[in-house]
Amino acid sequence: VQLQACGGGLVQAGGSARLSCAASGRLSSINVMGWYRQVPGKQRELVATITSGGGTSYADSVQGRFTISRDNAKNTVYLQMNSLKPEDTAVYYCNAKTATYYSYWGRGTEVTVSS
Repeated sequence: VQLQACGGGLVQAGGSARLSCAASGRLSSINVMGWYRQVPGKQRELVATITSGGGTSYADSVQGRFTISRDNAKNTVYLQMNSLKPEDTAVYYCNAKTATYYSYWGRGTEVTVSS
């Protein structure tokens, strides 16, 4: 499974951005896809996930501001980020997990929120 993420960049606080993650390869093995983020010196943290059935979950810090969605026809997962805050600044990583919890990772895409 290969994951190609894009959509990061510089955004002003209060603004919006959308990340995309295009998946290719043996996608039938994938159970859950999601987004994680990491800042220097900190552990990578979960942002949002979406299951193959469309169920979603979010970190408390982004609940109500971020929306994860998927387009099965395009094998793409999106993360719509609204009301961005400087503390959302991070490198965002796309993730895909199999039913046995094996993880695939895409290259990170950087999001910088200026105050």
